[in-house]
Amino acid sequence: MIKAVSVTDVGKRRQLNQDIVFASEQALGRLPNVFIVADGMGGHNAGDYASRYTVEVIVNEIKSSDRDDCKEVIKDAIETANTKIREAAKADEALTGMGTTVVAATYKDGILYVANVGDSRLYVIGNQIRQITRDHSLVEEMVRMGGIDRASARNHPDKNIITRAIGAQENVEIDFFDVTLEQGDIVLMCSDGLTNMLEDYEILQILLGNDSISKKADLLICAANNNGGRDNIAVILIEPFADEV
Repeated sequence: MIKAVSVTDVGKRRQLNQDIVFASEQALGRLPNVFIVADGMGGHNAGDYASRYTVEVIVNEIKSSDRDDCKEVIKDAIETANTKIREAAKADEALTGMGTTVVAATYKDGILYVANVGDSRLYVIGNQIRQITRDHSLVEEMVRMGGIDRASARNHPDKNIITRAIGAQENVEIDFFDVTLEQGDIVLMCSDGLTNMLEDYEILQILLGNDSISKKADLLICAANNNGGRDNIAVILIEPFADEV
């Protein structure tokens, strides 16, 4: 039996929470479970609208899909969300330029299917922490090209510039990952409000503790806020083998 907990926090610097989480341990349409993190961007209420509406569209599209392939179901849903966000931005000047990151996942028959647009992340934690998604950000591109090292990337002034987002282009480019999960693995999905405040080893330390995943989620939020809480924070923790000893 899969077990999950989802939580968001406004952080210490922001007035508005533009991070949205969705977690269903039960079947949604033809998918056995669905987990989504979206981190909105855009002035005033536009970022909040973008993330909220994107998650709403993805959930509704998954519910009504008649496809059997997990990846195709999620792909169609994200593409529809991209189209609808662009339509909404054209229809209302206040929403011009809005967008959102999305990381979405479903777990079926031992495999975690992951889709990613932007710099929200999915990790798998066993004895170590593995980042599965790859950030679509300017700084990540610079690291990949060898322009800067990983340590410098953490505090780079252009860290918040992302190169892909829902709503940014007419056709959204989605990265997909299939991950085989092992007994004892925990899955973490989060916005950059967590990962900009905590190093991977700090996240690992919390997740290797003996607390429940609900408590661990709270501890992650607290740690991010204690380190400055400069942004909204979104966390989903998933235990795929919760009932197996």
